[in-house]
Amino acid sequence: MSIVVENISKTYGEQKALDAISFSVKKGEIVGFLGPNGAGKSTLMKILTTYLTADSGKAEVNGFDVITQAKDVQKSVGYLPEHNPLYLDLYIREYLAFNADVYKVNKSRIDEVIALTGLTPESHKKIGQLSKGYRQRVGLACALLHDPEVLILDEPTTGLDPNQLVEIRELIKNIGKDKTVFLSTHIMQEVEAICDRIIIINKGNLVEDKTLNSLVKEQTQQQVIEVEFDLAISAEQLVFDFLIRKKPLSDTVWELTFEATSDMRGNVFDFAQQNGFKILQLSLKNKNLEQIFREKTSGKK
Repeated sequence: MSIVVENISKTYGEQKALDAISFSVKKGEIVGFLGPNGAGKSTLMKILTTYLTADSGKAEVNGFDVITQAKDVQKSVGYLPEHNPLYLDLYIREYLAFNADVYKVNKSRIDEVIALTGLTPESHKKIGQLSKGYRQRVGLACALLHDPEVLILDEPTTGLDPNQLVEIRELIKNIGKDKTVFLSTHIMQEVEAICDRIIIINKGNLVEDKTLNSLVKEQTQQQVIEVEFDLAISAEQLVFDFLIRKKPLSDTVWELTFEATSDMRGNVFDFAQQNGFKILQLSLKNKNLEQIFREKTSGKK
């Protein structure tokens, strides 16, 4: 495993940031680490990169313990924190050369990461002259400089425009072909575009850990249908095969969830005809990743 987290807890004063979190990440996975603000994402990433120490539990990165083998962890991890710390007065090559000295990396690696991160057209500039998108590229180049096995990226696309978003996502996806990538984000389209799996935490607790494929499969096996009748109808009257949940949105509007692969809208239409109701609106509303995220982090179904 590239990352192993076992019962990690962290408290700040009276606030429990992480509450016995456990999961593992296989080599070569791109994992989206999701949660609302204050959920504990950055805290866990700082623990995995040895910037913080957990109160209890155990964590390993690339087989190294984050407490007893911190230097080995640092050598095998590339970390891009949420607030990308850059020396704005340095030229790109100067900044990367400084970090190459820190990591004791051959200077020839600088040209490699500049090319890999698409910095070549801007490589003659000072970092302070760069757009936000190119500054993120510099941060990624620095994280890749020592050719780490694991990349930990905290909100790598925050504040980027749509074009920059696409470029950085593609860059991360390409990097993920050879490395393990563990990234936090609030952008669900980003997760759908580049991640193999999602882990969701809320208020310091792990609330979901599934591959995107399994989530898609769940959604194809379940159908959420919203129907508006012309008259008020009770839950007792709504009787269907394969119906697993019925949620009233008003006296006349219901959200019906079926566990079936065939389209159940025809069954709802037939039910209305047979029972003397008219249907004013009928729509299929299967959940997307954003809705799943809201359910898992708000407690609302």
